[in-house]
Amino acid sequence: MLYGTPALEAVDKAVLAEIEDMRRDLKYRLAETHRWDGQLRRQLQARAIQGSNSIEGYQASVEDIESIMAGEEPLETTGPVAREIAGYQQALTYIQQLSRASAFRYDAGLLNALNFMMIGHHRDKSPGVIRPGSVYIRNSETGEVVYEGPDSERVPELMDKLVEWLNDGDLGAPGYVRAAMAHLNLVKIHPWRDGNGRMSRALQTLVLGRDQITTPEFCSIEEWLGQQRSTLDYYDVLGEVGRRSWSPHGDTLAWVRFCLRAHHLQAQRVAQRLAQAGEIWTLLEERIDADALNPRVVSALYEVFVNTRLRRSRYQADEGLSQGQAARDLRDLAAKRWVRPYGETKGRFYAPGPRMSEIKAQFAERVIPLVDPYKERETVQ
Repeated sequence: MLYGTPALEAVDKAVLAEIEDMRRDLKYRLAETHRWDGQLRRQLQARAIQGSNSIEGYQASVEDIESIMAGEEPLETTGPVAREIAGYQQALTYIQQLSRASAFRYDAGLLNALNFMMIGHHRDKSPGVIRPGSVYIRNSETGEVVYEGPDSERVPELMDKLVEWLNDGDLGAPGYVRAAMAHLNLVKIHPWRDGNGRMSRALQTLVLGRDQITTPEFCSIEEWLGQQRSTLDYYDVLGEVGRRSWSPHGDTLAWVRFCLRAHHLQAQRVAQRLAQAGEIWTLLEERIDADALNPRVVSALYEVFVNTRLRRSRYQADEGLSQGQAARDLRDLAAKRWVRPYGETKGRFYAPGPRMSEIKAQFAERVIPLVDPYKERETVQ
């Protein structure tokens, strides 16, 4: 028996309808190709990787994560953390491929393989292999056991039940709800010695991707869960619904509601970023034209706008340039005070210069606050 899928109440159905409306609108807008699409997708994937790993204590900047994704050495992230990021990125990239696969079924081997991709560098933790013994989750501050997973002898049977449900269970339920329940059940089975939280969040993303709602980078809530306040709420609701030991029941609405709220807020954030991308790209094109610079440098400036630094190799790859062309373009941008160089050789990067900082400050003042869909309805009532 697994934790059961709850019946939604009227308020949940209303929130779900709004999420689906936002995702349909997003899918429609993404159908039209834009110059900034590739960079936006990469940034969203990097933020999802950052969010899911930060929950486990592996901290890295978006810029360093993008470097790791590109196979480059990060500027600040330590080697051990970089290996965690690279493993998770490998698994998430495979999930992107699986989301589009024409022939697909869930099986335990797939889940074990994803776990191996994530933590394969920890050979001492039996990556990709069901844990041989008990598992206890402790409060990092007090050492108190807050959750005890099911006996290891039961795990293979529970994984079989989960796989069966993933393929054939509750198919009439909304994709967002099924994805949330996949996450809850996997994290409570806790089948591996390590990587269970990241695997559960990744499985939620895979279920959404298979539902063809949008591509994984646009439907994931991993970035949202990685925010400090959201992470605390995340642990609280997992503890409330999952209880202190494996005890499946159908009273899981609080968990699904938490996930729906996260999807709604993250969808608002992605919509804002997409709208902002078009606006800032157009503005930069106008400014670059006035400076008589090559139009392709807008790509570099957009990267500097959304992040805090740019490496020459990133710009070179994005625009398909030679090393010399990319270096000249960035020198021109520095001369025009758009960017400011720091460091030397492989450690060199470009941060916002005075002109870019001014634009970033103007946009920061115009940020529209996100609306909590459940609190909004409580106010109306």
